Amino acid sequence: MDPNVAFVFGAAFGLLLGAGVAYAWRYSERAQTIVPPQPEPEVPVGAVAVLSVLRSSAVIVDAAERVVKASAPAHAMGLVQDTRLENPAMRELVRQVRRDGQVREDEIVLRLGHRRQRHVLVRVAPLTSRLVVVLVDDRTRERHVERIRRDFVANVSHELKTPVGALNLLAEAVAEAHDDPEAVVRFAGRMQREGERLTRLVQQIIELSRLQGDDLVDEPQEVDVARLVRASVEANGTDAELRGIDIAMRCDDELYVLGDPSQLLQALNNLVENAVAYSPERTHVSVVAEHHDEDVQVTVRDQGIGIPAPELERIFERFYRVDPARSRSTGGTGLGLSIVKHVAASHGGSVEVWSEPGEGSSFTLVLPAAARTREDAEGSDAEGSGETPPPAGGEADGPAAEAGRAAHHVRTVPGIAPVRPTQEVRP
Repeated sequence: MDPNVAFVFGAAFGLLLGAGVAYAWRYSERAQTIVPPQPEPEVPVGAVAVLSVLRSSAVIVDAAERVVKASAPAHAMGLVQDTRLENPAMRELVRQVRRDGQVREDEIVLRLGHRRQRHVLVRVAPLTSRLVVVLVDDRTRERHVERIRRDFVANVSHELKTPVGALNLLAEAVAEAHDDPEAVVRFAGRMQREGERLTRLVQQIIELSRLQGDDLVDEPQEVDVARLVRASVEANGTDAELRGIDIAMRCDDELYVLGDPSQLLQALNNLVENAVAYSPERTHVSVVAEHHDEDVQVTVRDQGIGIPAPELERIFERFYRVDPARSRSTGGTGLGLSIVKHVAASHGGSVEVWSEPGEGSSFTLVLPAAARTREDAEGSDAEGSGETPPPAGGEADGPAAEAGRAAHHVRTVPGIAPVRPTQEVRP
């Protein structure tokens, strides 16, 4: 081949090869700068951000009724199992919204077990052309409060109607017996008792309405527990004496709590009054106040009729009575223990109860000890005396002191019967 022709072919091949390499390099560079198309997210990013800040439990369902997104509360409530909306009523709402695109709302009861249930408000709305959002709000507490309020109004109406009706009948009887002085006096006495019962009921309703929020006491004062115990025993002394019931009390020295003195006195009065009212004649009631760890415990123990175990969970309900017939004879309103529970809660404490039918009951008001009480207790421990102080007004030794020490160390633990002293505490 002619050398000139070979040179031309070589030069042409080199140019073609260089152009190919340059084109390949530029194509590779351009391919690296091109962003590949991203798949469209199942749930819009903005929707996820909004749903994450809602208080409602949220579930997003696609066109195949498959759950594509669910919040943690929705899983906790048991609304979702795997990728399926669990409740049939919710699934039906989703289908209706998907058919016509209209927002729907309904209240549904979720069964969580044999006896447990939860009331929820369900709102279902279209989110996109394929997705439907389900928002669920738990309304169980609101329904419970509403039921309590409705029952409370019904019970108040019933309880007020009883003494008012009795007063009307007695007033008619007095009018008809105006020529019989003895009958007038008898009927007037009954009218007075019914009036006192009505006044007491109204006062307790007012007090309960103030306490039902269980808010902590504003501006609490330092309260001497020994003075509370003495006042409650003295307030119930007359009724106890009429029925031959001996009220004994024992109180550790320097016991103080922070709170409202009038509320605490009312709570303790209710416990002592119940103990006297539900105890047989010629029995004993003891009131023991002691310091235990960081609490002050005031225990009121009786030898009364006792409370059956199934009733223990309900005795703090408003207007609930274990023995309605006996409550009517004693003038009970069914609000005393409910007030005690709310007073304890508003003071950061609690109420413990032990009872056995035929043996009696023991109610313990547990309240946080004031700093003064804790300091005194620490000082006593530092002295290391290890001796139990004698009961107030008594001797250090003897049967009464032994009984006092026995009652002093009683613990009221739910479900466990306390050790009962062989003798009641003597003041």
